[in-house]
This record gives sequence, structure tokens and C-alpha cells, in this order.
Amino acid sequence: MDNDIYGELAANGFRRSGEHVYAPDCPSCARCIPARLKVSEFNPRKSHLRTIKRNNDLTITQEISTFNNEHFQLFQAYISARHSESPMLELSRKDYINFLTASWSQTFFLEFRHGKELLAVAAIDVLRNGISSVYTFYCPTSSGRSLGNFAILKQIEMARELNLKWLYLGYWLHDCKKMSYKTNFRPIQFMTSGQWGYPYQKT
Repeated sequence: MDNDIYGELAANGFRRSGEHVYAPDCPSCARCIPARLKVSEFNPRKSHLRTIKRNNDLTITQEISTFNNEHFQLFQAYISARHSESPMLELSRKDYINFLTASWSQTFFLEFRHGKELLAVAAIDVLRNGISSVYTFYCPTSSGRSLGNFAILKQIEMARELNLKWLYLGYWLHDCKKMSYKTNFRPIQFMTSGQWGYPYQKT
């Protein structure tokens, strides 16, 4: 495996978790649907513009993907508040960084700070043809900022600046409320039966 091969696999609906690259193939279930956004087609909605304005006071920097204890503490706080029954709550420091990174991937961490306070971290893979959003975690007491959505908006901006075509958003499940935000980034593409398509009218 290398970054270029993974880029080809991402274009075919695969995802990365640590060193492992996978795609769901469940005989009796097809709920996990790959999602991506063609960044040149995206126009922010009014809610996105409000999110951008709300977070104009943040500083965003790109950091190398090495273990950072401040990041890890924020990750633990986020998982505890948002996914309290998830096995990720028990991740050790080593398991945590191994989940976000791979020896062959071009992975970076985007830091979002208000002054010196760390509010969010987005782990991203930079591919030949796009950016793959690996995982984003943020301060659970700052939910009013819509930091998850803001992180996606900054990744769209970054992809455009790098002249990359796609932002890969992982999998979408229609009955999972925590993933419903993805459909607000239109015109989103979903992969069904091995083909990418637009489930909504391009608006």
C-alpha cells in the first residue's frame, strides 16, 4: 500500500482506519454508502456562511501527524461526551495515533484554536486527486460553533487551494442522525452499485 494506491481505492469507495484500508461488503446490508464532494461545484448555504462568520476568530494551522498530548486529551473529552459507549473511549495513546495515521499516508492535522485554546483537530489525508477526511474531534462545550461543519468547509477551501478535485467524506448512513450533516454539503455524491451519482438535484 502507498498513498497513490490509496487514492485510487478512495475513488472506488474505500476508507482508511490506521494502516487498514477497507470497504464494507455485508451480504444482507448496504447501509454504509461512500460519500464525496466535488469541491468546484460546492456553493455554501446560508447556514455555512453563518458558521464561517461564527468562527472568524479562530486560527487554523496545519501540523504534522505525530502524537500530541493536547490533541489526545481533546479526543478523549470529545469521545466521552459524544460517543460514551464507543470502544474508542478505551484507546491508549498508541492506539489513538495508530487509528489516525498510517506509515504510508500523507496525513496532516488541522488545528483550530481560539487564542491558545485548542478547540478542534481534523485529521486529513492528502491524496493525488483530493483530500480524505479521516476524523474530526472538537471541544464538546463549543457545540454552538458547529466546528465539525467548519472543519469540512476549511477542507473544501484547502482542496481548492491545492487544485484537488474531491473531498472524500467517508460513509453515510441514511438513518444515522450523527451523519445527517453530510447531506447539507451539496451537490454531494454517493456511490451505489459501484457508481458515483447525485442523490439530490444540483443546487
